[in-house]
Amino acid sequence: MPLPAQAAQGPIQPGLYASRDGDSPVILKILQNWAPAVSHYFDKEHYTYAGQHIVIQESIEHYGAVVWPGALALSQYLESNQERFNLKDKKVLEIGAGTGLVSIVASILGAYVTATDLPEVLENLSFNISRNTHHMNVHKPEVRKLVWGESLNEDFPLSTYHYDFILASDVVYHHTALDALLATMVYFCQPGTVLLWANKFRFSTDYEFLEQLSNIFDTSILAEFPESNVKLLKATVREN
Repeated sequence: MPLPAQAAQGPIQPGLYASRDGDSPVILKILQNWAPAVSHYFDKEHYTYAGQHIVIQESIEHYGAVVWPGALALSQYLESNQERFNLKDKKVLEIGAGTGLVSIVASILGAYVTATDLPEVLENLSFNISRNTHHMNVHKPEVRKLVWGESLNEDFPLSTYHYDFILASDVVYHHTALDALLATMVYFCQPGTVLLWANKFRFSTDYEFLEQLSNIFDTSILAEFPESNVKLLKATVREN
């Protein structure tokens, strides 16, 4: 799928800059500052989405325990496009949930959230989700192990589990699990499911993955964040 040209920027609401040109993606800026830190554990990442203050504990021991630009972009987009993608009382699965920021935002927006990641990430993920949702009147998110491509039928049988939305941010980078990731997306994206994937495009493999995804699903770019090289895509099961 060819990548659309960037549209000219123009304000659409305070603090957000975007414009539309036919079916071209919205051009946005990530509003939250993001910067790497060097301490083993640090507790300095503060965000505000949907009127709620969110505090995220990060760890540099795992890629999945750091807030990456795609998570900021997806969180911002979900907050700003609630009419288009209404998460209230919807079943949402986040794959590669990492620190849990996107899952927390989806929960604040009213979703039944299942946040998943590798076993070594779950402790920090559970801590962040519990810390930021226990005092809110929201559906309490569930945290579960999910290794891409492994034991999907056993752990998430389709007869029981169907999700309205699959959320993913910065799950595509220079690693060897891209085939397993694609298989996982294909497994969970059933008719009626919307996959929203935000990613910073760093390597040629990122674009190759996008091409593979576009060969399987109906895919469109919803928004681009040029300053951070993040693209936000929507994918749905292709109708026959």
